[in-house]
Amino acid sequence: MKALRMIWGLIKVVGPEGLARRAYAGKLDQVDGRVIDAKAKAVSDLVALIRDPNQMPTLEDSRKQLDALAAKFDQPCPEGVVVREITLPGLTGPRAARVYVPEGGDPMAPQWTLLYLHGGGWVQGSLDSHHSLCGKLAAQSGVRVISYDYVLAPEHKFPAAPDDVLQVYTALLDGAGGLGVSADRLMVGGDSAGANLTAALMHDLGRTGGALPRAQLLLYPAVDGRMSSGSMQALADQPLLPRKRIEWFQDFYLPEGQDVTDPRYSPLFSDQLRGQPRAFIIAGGHDPLWEDALSYGKALEEAGTRVDLVTFEGQVHAFMSLTKVIPEGREAVDLTAAWMRARAAE
Repeated sequence: MKALRMIWGLIKVVGPEGLARRAYAGKLDQVDGRVIDAKAKAVSDLVALIRDPNQMPTLEDSRKQLDALAAKFDQPCPEGVVVREITLPGLTGPRAARVYVPEGGDPMAPQWTLLYLHGGGWVQGSLDSHHSLCGKLAAQSGVRVISYDYVLAPEHKFPAAPDDVLQVYTALLDGAGGLGVSADRLMVGGDSAGANLTAALMHDLGRTGGALPRAQLLLYPAVDGRMSSGSMQALADQPLLPRKRIEWFQDFYLPEGQDVTDPRYSPLFSDQLRGQPRAFIIAGGHDPLWEDALSYGKALEEAGTRVDLVTFEGQVHAFMSLTKVIPEGREAVDLTAAWMRARAAE
């Protein structure tokens, strides 16, 4: 019986959008009036069939699963994108990075650049898990993307990751890699934990007086480690990112006794929001981090930072890495790339 449910679940995920809509007619989840997208519901149901919500995998298996999920359900990196493997000086010595430029571009020439930090709960995610997303952003925006392989927990617990990101950011501005990166033509961004590290970097630069980039991208950011928001409670059992999994990530990432309101972990509590670069934020209405994104956008605006907030009320966590099966993921990538292109043209 479970095998049949798996087959039907997979059909709803990979089949046309109209099929999912018909299958879920009158049966779509709602949270505070936000109705889940039918394709997002199909993916959620399939994940619920595959994962045991009460049993966490080994960390090794979880890392492999994230890479596999992206490989199966994200559209591939566009053909023609120039990709170059490099190393950059990080916290633990030379660390891997991957450079993307549109077809015909020179990956090493000075140009507008996005430093990208992948998601994965600070314990997983890789250059490979976000390869397709970075390639699409480069191809569609015309902006070079540098994806950086920052240190992960539990091998390197907090604050190693924000330390690593600050170090590589500073190194890039100092000429590391011969890439010609300058703050006035630089954006920094990421998704989920990577967006958290982006926001933590803005805090660190404000605190140290470092040169700020021109723009920041925060895709479904995690910015409030208290995990007490309304959306966190209402969506605690959302299969893509249940609260138990977030707590599992947190246990790996944070040292025992760590204050969860430390602004390098919870940037919502930063005292360095004023003067930050223009921000682009994407939020999903069926993501437990929905209110994180909205609250942070409001805090930045109240501090005088210009914020462009885009909400997808029916979407789940990480939907921009599920573009093969969730059409709105493709729309979100298009909007992000268009925003990057507009910033580079100013």
